[in-house]
Amino acid sequence: MKDKRIENKLDELLNCSIVPLAGNDKKNVIRAFEFASKKYEGRLLPNGDPYVIHSMDVAVTSMREIGLGPTSAICSLLHGLVIDELVSISEIKKLFGESVTEILEGFKKVSELSTEKVSLQSEAFRKLFLSMVDDMRVILIRLAHDLNDLRNLDRLENRKEHLIQEIKYLYTPIAHRLGLYQIKTELEERVMLYEHPEIFKTITTKIKETKAKREVYIQDFIRPFERELIAQGFDFDIKWRTKSVPSIWSKMKKQNIDFEEVFDLFAIRIIINSKPKKEKEDCWKVYSIVTNHYSPNPKRLRDWISTPKASGYESLHTTVAGLKDKFVEVQIRTVRMDEIAEKGQASHWRYKGVMNKKNTGDWLSQVRDILENPEQIQHDDAYKSDKGNAKANIFVFTPKGDLKQLPAGSTILDFAFGIHTDIGSSCSGATVNNKVVPIRYELKNGDKVGILTSKNQKPKLDWLTFVSTERARIRIKRKLKEEKYKEAESGKVFLLRKLKNWKIRSSDDLINMLVKHFKLDTAIDLYFLIATEKLDVHEIKKVIKEHIEGENTNGRTEEEVSEEKKKRNEIRDEAEEIIYIGDNLKNINYRIAKCCNPIKGDKVFGFVTTTGGVTIHRNNCPNAKRLKERYPYRLMQIKWIKSGDDTFTIANLKVTGQDKLGVVGTITNVITNDLRVNMRSVNFNSKGKSFTGNVSVLVKDNEHLSQLIAKIGKIDGVEKVVRVK
Repeated sequence: MKDKRIENKLDELLNCSIVPLAGNDKKNVIRAFEFASKKYEGRLLPNGDPYVIHSMDVAVTSMREIGLGPTSAICSLLHGLVIDELVSISEIKKLFGESVTEILEGFKKVSELSTEKVSLQSEAFRKLFLSMVDDMRVILIRLAHDLNDLRNLDRLENRKEHLIQEIKYLYTPIAHRLGLYQIKTELEERVMLYEHPEIFKTITTKIKETKAKREVYIQDFIRPFERELIAQGFDFDIKWRTKSVPSIWSKMKKQNIDFEEVFDLFAIRIIINSKPKKEKEDCWKVYSIVTNHYSPNPKRLRDWISTPKASGYESLHTTVAGLKDKFVEVQIRTVRMDEIAEKGQASHWRYKGVMNKKNTGDWLSQVRDILENPEQIQHDDAYKSDKGNAKANIFVFTPKGDLKQLPAGSTILDFAFGIHTDIGSSCSGATVNNKVVPIRYELKNGDKVGILTSKNQKPKLDWLTFVSTERARIRIKRKLKEEKYKEAESGKVFLLRKLKNWKIRSSDDLINMLVKHFKLDTAIDLYFLIATEKLDVHEIKKVIKEHIEGENTNGRTEEEVSEEKKKRNEIRDEAEEIIYIGDNLKNINYRIAKCCNPIKGDKVFGFVTTTGGVTIHRNNCPNAKRLKERYPYRLMQIKWIKSGDDTFTIANLKVTGQDKLGVVGTITNVITNDLRVNMRSVNFNSKGKSFTGNVSVLVKDNEHLSQLIAKIGKIDGVEKVVRVK
């Protein structure tokens, strides 16, 4: 009579494959089971179970939990026979073929590897271990074998310590790199239970004791964004899990804290049912909804949907400040991503549609690549094609949480012009995740962006070199054209003023002549070059004179031409226009600059504004250097007209000195009584033995002011008198 346990286990084996077994594959697995059963007949495990049960457990784990196929199941069923030399390799080859034979030979080599003189943790051992294996299924079957041994430590006799070390330093990292996170967690927990049983049980007990309280907290935590997800029509499921005991213990040791102080005991997982083309967008929308309710920590954002792990793992992780200021990890992924996260590499390849016999070699090559290059970040074909695709997108958020989709490589300027042309044109930078960044900053998935603007900011030609979107490029070019027209207008005003000063009548023919001479397209180009100082005004004057002379000589005698030249030479050639200003001149549109407040007699210059008026600045004005360097074509010579009337202008003085008795009274007496000067305001402050005074006075001109400064400077206790703005 057959053992019922074996029948059940065989049924489980035949139905546990990720890809259902085909007819021949099923027959071969059954044939391997019957062969192994016959060879193991009468042999029992230490706990009394039939020995073939162990081989069947390894086969089930290989197929269901790791994702291997029927060949690996056959090898799992037969591996013990080869190790224990109950059957010859030649017999295996004859019955089950070349592929099964090679895997079993590799398995035997790995199992017999001596590690007494080589540390399992060393790089040298890892290279040695991988170099011995031609087919990666050897390592994966060995992983399944050790996992089952760990699940059944009571079956082992002398191999426990060696098994624990092998799992800790070899197979746990392998499971992690291949994305077999459920297996990795189980390996870690069982190792900890073996090495530190008391600590494991204590933490497990505390987790159970706080379960009810934790569940109440989680329900309160998910309620706000759960409602919004429903309102926005998402098809989703929310799960949560407590972190593994080894993970909690590791955090306690690393941070030197008690169990009660571990803030992230659990993680929330939001799994959405999304169409393949909208997976990334939907994940980022869910992220936006969650972070609208709870503040995220930007440093804890892990974007594995744009850059999947080598194992194919895709998920969006963020840590948010939840209720009562407790930090909660939230994982956002689709149904497809969740299955890959649970099943690892095999599930990843199955979703790519290549998990079949023909492409098994490609999958196993990728497994080898991952194990040989653990430092790699991504090894995902889909990601690689995305990265090389100009249409790859990123998702960023406005301060209000609205989702914006942009091409990968987009900058702050792309984002700003995407909102509005005026915002883009005046953009001076941005705050990204509450940090100020420049306009060239390249945006990343999940960034929360607030645009900073400035009234003084204008589009520049170099902006075109670092924007990615066509929208931004078109609007920058349009704004640059508008700015060119504005500059051209000021250039036109300047040229017309110069022509008037040179006593040359402006006309369309004259302007067209200049455009043609300098090989330009339009008059706008001419005016723009003048405004931006790329065309010298003296050169223009020279061209006009030569043009006029050429016209005047046509049909005239040499005596007439000579007489004309003589008359022109008698006229004084003034290159620069001089404007005279004074109180009686009402027809000149000028104003006194507030930045330096010039008074009559000061050495000054005029600056032509964009509206056509003139602002008068002192030569030593704080803004003089900048204006002279950037806009020399807008400067004018200014001279004061003397007036017989007693008109007064405000001047400001700063007086400093020693705070002696009566010194302030003496200063005010000198101003009002001795010099008969009116004071508009006066303010004195003392600090220790010194004083500082600010005095506004009405003076006729700068000579009058100089007399006043000299008189105050002679007062006992006054150290310095200077004119200020």
